[in-house]
Amino acid sequence: MAIECLVLGAGQEVGKSCVVVTINGKRIMFDCGMHMGYDDHRRYPDFSLISKSRDFDHSLDCVIITHFHLDHVGALPYFTEVCGYNGPIYMTYPTKALAPLMLEDFRKVLVDRRGEEEQFTSLHISQCMEKVIAVDLKQTVQVDDDLQIRAYYAGHVLGAAMFYAKVGDSAMVYTGDYNMTPDRHLGAAQIDRLELDLLITESTYATTIRDSKYAREREFLKAVHECVAGGGKVLIPTFALGRAQELCILLDDYWERMNLKVPIYFSAGLTIQANLYYKILISWTSQKVKETYATRNAFDFKHVHNFDRSLINAPGPCVLFATPGMISGGFSLEVFKQWAPCEMNLITLPGYCVAGTVGHKLMSGKPTKINLDKDTQIDVRCQIHQLSFSPHTDSKGIMDLTKFLSPRNVILVHGEKPKMVSLKERIQTELRIPCYLPANCDAVHIPSTIYVKAHASNTFIRSCLNPNFRFLKRSKEDNSDQVLRNTNPTAPLQVNDERVAEGILIMEKGKKARVVHQDDLLLMLRQKKHDVQFAYCCAAQLDNLEETRNRDDALGLSDKCSSLQLLFKELSNYFSGVNIEDLGEHLQVESFHVSVCLKDNCPYRIIDNSQKEAVTVYFCCSWSAADEKLAWEIISAMERFNLIDNLPCRNSISSTN
Repeated sequence: MAIECLVLGAGQEVGKSCVVVTINGKRIMFDCGMHMGYDDHRRYPDFSLISKSRDFDHSLDCVIITHFHLDHVGALPYFTEVCGYNGPIYMTYPTKALAPLMLEDFRKVLVDRRGEEEQFTSLHISQCMEKVIAVDLKQTVQVDDDLQIRAYYAGHVLGAAMFYAKVGDSAMVYTGDYNMTPDRHLGAAQIDRLELDLLITESTYATTIRDSKYAREREFLKAVHECVAGGGKVLIPTFALGRAQELCILLDDYWERMNLKVPIYFSAGLTIQANLYYKILISWTSQKVKETYATRNAFDFKHVHNFDRSLINAPGPCVLFATPGMISGGFSLEVFKQWAPCEMNLITLPGYCVAGTVGHKLMSGKPTKINLDKDTQIDVRCQIHQLSFSPHTDSKGIMDLTKFLSPRNVILVHGEKPKMVSLKERIQTELRIPCYLPANCDAVHIPSTIYVKAHASNTFIRSCLNPNFRFLKRSKEDNSDQVLRNTNPTAPLQVNDERVAEGILIMEKGKKARVVHQDDLLLMLRQKKHDVQFAYCCAAQLDNLEETRNRDDALGLSDKCSSLQLLFKELSNYFSGVNIEDLGEHLQVESFHVSVCLKDNCPYRIIDNSQKEAVTVYFCCSWSAADEKLAWEIISAMERFNLIDNLPCRNSISSTN
């Protein structure tokens, strides 16, 4: 089986995250976002690739939303209420609470302020949310008999989650957006060590390694302070949920310490609503926020006030948080038009901006003019300050998570292609994990794990329990390939019991898999055991044997049988680490047997006529195929210490049943 990953959005780009994964026949859509940089057909994923007939209920088993940002949830009401998907949708409780606020705010900006055609209505949003099933962190949800999912804390924004999905023995994780380091209001991502076939991870900052968080905070506070001290206005374009709360905590604390009286403003009612949820959902925030909650709610900002539109051109310095964060429209764009021409003012960009937005143009250099459309041009004389307070993890965080989970495969999404290519090379080189970066509308097929549960026969189990002793004399310096060569007579004796489970897997149609012993299989097939034995009868030279006998006159042996004991002595000295048994009629090492051959016409004997006069005895050797290497070691040794001549080639060895 294979896992198929169809990328409908965020393939080699940041925007409209949407990935459809098929695991063992189950199909899951992860995220259903819109692209903030487009206002044409590219705004939404191409849902027709899921089902040409647009029968999405039968094409998908469920939809999972990782968090409330529009590039992850923005197309959901359109998909459910316009395209007609009515299946289950899963997200965390905070995401279910906050996503409608984000969607309604976007709808108002789109229709009421920009005059565009309405993509979905307020009723669509509420009807869509009625289909959502909220989940807790680490709650295992059984979608159906085969598919289970589980959410893990992702940091990033309130309620953001990584999702684990498992079908049978195949499993994967889709990260959505995540942050591997804690900040002032959220904790770091947390996930169990899982057995995964696939990890799909965001790669927004694929090549970035951030410096100290405290150094970035000091630089940000210095830039803001210098601007307001000089009488300027500071515009901080940010999303209403996430960075706004992070930076408000930072500025509110700094204003308190420095006793500053310059007003800090929130621009929209959305941010005020969001703060109410942050106050309620304390358990999803950072450890520090939870610890201080009993004495003070971190989201009760002393120096932050609501903003009125009439204050846009009011004299005097101020700091304004305005949405959206990429200055792609809405109130942040309206304020930018008014404040950008003044050199005293400051635009500080704390997060990532998608290509095509005003924010991205400002981050790409210091432009003097920006064209909004063919009729609108903005003079840019203000200061521009870019400093990443992004809630996305950096390249170190991506590598750390990938190494921790050690999946069999990795797919990168939600990033810029050149940076993704660099990260892919690092994952493949440093972690040795296959990595892919599909473009939009591309599909990736990767192998998945399949475990088969098999019953074991009683005979097989008993064979696994039987001792399988091996006696070895080995020195500390010896390795496994040198066991037969060990000549150290004082080496300690080692006893190994290698109980190897050698069985046969049987899979019969309509029956459960079984592991049986070979004897079980023979009974099932009504066959007799068939063993292959190798045999070779070698000639010992009379002169060589006399020399061997003379080296040990104490034996006092004169008949042909003494040659077997002479052979035992020579082999024992040569193979000091091997247990050679003298069984009287023959010597035995594992399945290798050697005895004196008394047959005049042994079928396994190979000898030239010229050798016959010098032959005093023949040694008949036999062994099984499993001990072929050992047999050749012994026969070679017999030739080395001049008991036999003319070492035979392997092709001359005979086999017998």
